[in-house]
Amino acid sequence: MDEVSVTAENMPSPHDRLDDDDYPAYTMGRAAEMIGTTPAFLRAIGEARLITPLRSEGGHRRYSRYQLRIAARARELVDQGTPVEAACRIIILEDQLEEAMRINEELRRPAAGSHPKADA
Repeated sequence: MDEVSVTAENMPSPHDRLDDDDYPAYTMGRAAEMIGTTPAFLRAIGEARLITPLRSEGGHRRYSRYQLRIAARARELVDQGTPVEAACRIIILEDQLEEAMRINEELRRPAAGSHPKADA
């Protein structure tokens, strides 16, 4: 089995990471500050398995922009009076519905390059 080594040529540049919505760039404190909540709220939605932050080498939670958008949506629901666990379930269902609608739309589109056969 060939090993892939990380070299300067194939390592993601810092610019690529800045554009990556999944890159875990934010500490728990900064993430909480950005969405106007507390670290305890981020821990709670993590325990509810809505988001799973990556861990730094030191074991600290790190969040991506994508995870912060999900956390902000959860905070919005909780601010409207929805319990945390219910808010997490709602967001998961919204995500599943969005994915199903995307798949349905793809299936409804004719395959690229295919033409309906003319009746002879």
